[in-house]
Amino acid sequence: MDQSLNLNWFTELTRIRKSNLFKYTFSLDFLYFWEMKETSKELQLQYEGYLKTPLLWKDDISFGLSQFEIIPKNTLQFSCFKKPEIRLGKRVEQFAFFHFQQDKTIKLLAKNIQIQDGKTTVGEIDCILTKNEKPIHVEIIYKFYLYDKTVGNSEIEHWIGPNRRDSLFKKLAKLKEKQLPLLFNTHTKPYLNSLNLSPENVLQKVYFKAQLFIPLVDFKNNFPIVNNKCIKGFYIRFQNLSKFKNCKFYIPTKVNWLQEIQTNINWLAFSKFEEKIKLFLTVKSSPLCWLKKPNGETQKFFIVWWE
Repeated sequence: MDQSLNLNWFTELTRIRKSNLFKYTFSLDFLYFWEMKETSKELQLQYEGYLKTPLLWKDDISFGLSQFEIIPKNTLQFSCFKKPEIRLGKRVEQFAFFHFQQDKTIKLLAKNIQIQDGKTTVGEIDCILTKNEKPIHVEIIYKFYLYDKTVGNSEIEHWIGPNRRDSLFKKLAKLKEKQLPLLFNTHTKPYLNSLNLSPENVLQKVYFKAQLFIPLVDFKNNFPIVNNKCIKGFYIRFQNLSKFKNCKFYIPTKVNWLQEIQTNINWLAFSKFEEKIKLFLTVKSSPLCWLKKPNGETQKFFIVWWE
């Protein structure tokens, strides 16, 4: 099945945007699914792509946060979705839960725990598990970051989201200031009591995976604060796209950003690809794309709408 988006989809997207049905800024996350009928094969490829994505840092403690490490097992057929979650982040959480459960030293005690203050949701804890019988609170994160040295004054601030709405710096701050402290919130205590746990006895870790993209001119550079194995490709602006006019292209749907590049697909010629990309950029969305060079070499890259 061709996962690529067609022009009818974008015609409808533009119509909705102009019709003012969305009063405020909207996301493409949901709209990507309008014409997508997902197959079990695609779901499996997403899961395998998730497994192959490295942790964003390797040492035990970095950025003041400790990574939850699990040794990859042989890839199994992913079989947990009755109805796949639309959002990529929620999908990754389900992949992680399935992955964790393949390790016999891990017992998943609770997942997606909604912490309530009456009718108000205080926050959500991704999961509480035991590894070798030691209780651990784990927050699961999967991000796509682009390196832009014009943002901030340090490398940690230079890693930003494709549409410049988030960043590594902001995410780490949220983890430290909001998500991890939730374990010690008064309203979390009854839930921990039901598991016979005390927050003081629960370790806290993050399971932070990422795909990183850098400018072409920086492609041979080393980035000291992150795991450079996370670098999956580059990003360019539309005006530089002509450098690749002899190549073929593909635009995977948002959830298929997780996949490794597939070659048995309907590749687009430069002119058709350029036509589709203009529609993404019109609505200020930076798509992840796949590139196939004349020699057969493939690579992931983003085309960004911002300067």
